[in-house]
Amino acid sequence: MENLGSLDMFVRVSVSRSFTAAGRQLGISASAVSKAIARLEERLGVRLFHRSTRTVSLTPEGTLFLERCRRILAEVESAEAELMQTREAPRGRLRISLPSVGTLFMPKLAQFKRCYPDIELDIDCSDRLVDVIEEGFDAVIRTGTPSDSRLIARRLGACRRVVVGAPGYFQQAGIPLEPQDLMHHACLLYRFPSTGKLDAWPLGRPAHMPALELPASMVSNSLDPQLCFAEQGLGLACVPEIAVRAQLQQGRLVTVLEGHIQEEMVFHVLWPSSRHLSPKIRVFVDFIVDNLFPL
Repeated sequence: MENLGSLDMFVRVSVSRSFTAAGRQLGISASAVSKAIARLEERLGVRLFHRSTRTVSLTPEGTLFLERCRRILAEVESAEAELMQTREAPRGRLRISLPSVGTLFMPKLAQFKRCYPDIELDIDCSDRLVDVIEEGFDAVIRTGTPSDSRLIARRLGACRRVVVGAPGYFQQAGIPLEPQDLMHHACLLYRFPSTGKLDAWPLGRPAHMPALELPASMVSNSLDPQLCFAEQGLGLACVPEIAVRAQLQQGRLVTVLEGHIQEEMVFHVLWPSSRHLSPKIRVFVDFIVDNLFPL
């Protein structure tokens, strides 16, 4: 701590260009400041200031040292602020974004709200690729591999994808046994809002075979229309298993091509990388990591 005091004193003299002004800020004499700087120079083995009867100016070594000292003191200040924040109760508005399948997370978010009633949740459910920082989100839950270097990510869990249809649909159209059989079925496809591309169903195939261009009976950029049309017997959809768990248990939908799906959806929580992680974001991230999966 004594060394930090010397660095703080050095920075004050560097900014004010005066031992007297620095002493006034610290409540000590100019002579005490001058002696402390002299001891610092002796310890470092370099001259930090050019001194005259009227002015004090930095040497080249002093200029270099000043930049390091400012960073060191800023880190200490940040550490102190971070520790003080941990003593504060989490509160305030928390703006989060979830994919459309995130509506299934609502019971867990309700549990979070009960634990932290002073946090106001502002929830956006959308499959569009939001700009977390530019749009002012505190945290987002997303699938896929994180790629934004401005964000910190923690893995939440994974779920498999399944191809589903209604029993009545299979009675009329038959059951596909191989991926190629889908070319004769009504497929309910998903279009990525951010790119406009159709989602490729993760069906295993020999390396020499191209991906199937599935016949589209309906295309949507959200999950709900796919589920509605599939339950109404209007075609097959490839969706996260967690989105149709209840329908599968009740027999309203059944899965096909189980042995051919070779992909899981991996979920991450992401938040902006910053020096100060507020209590509301810290408790949200910790809660989601510990409680979201299994659903």
